[in-house]
Amino acid sequence: MTSDQILAEIREANLSYLMLAQSLIRHDKEQALFRLGLSEDNANLINTMTPAQMMKVASGNTLLCRFRMDDDMVWNLITSHGKGAANDGMSRLHASILMAGRHQEAA
Repeated sequence: MTSDQILAEIREANLSYLMLAQSLIRHDKEQALFRLGLSEDNANLINTMTPAQMMKVASGNTLLCRFRMDDDMVWNLITSHGKGAANDGMSRLHASILMAGRHQEAA
């Protein structure tokens, strides 16, 4: 993959992320804050962005979203390494609880 292709993929991902974020914020702001890991100020900013502003922000060369799982415990829970399908739901629930707690700490 060339540098130009990578930049095009980043821009596309950024625009998709901004559109998803704006849609979630407008539909259910509290859920959006939790699911996207956004502060209320950032959510308000994204909510008021025009399509032209979203295109401008998305066209940068830096990916706007990031992975929120910063430790091995959460990664192991969501990928269910070495566990059967029966525990998959419980592992994902546990990971969600851990990430929710971190969201509250950051807020």
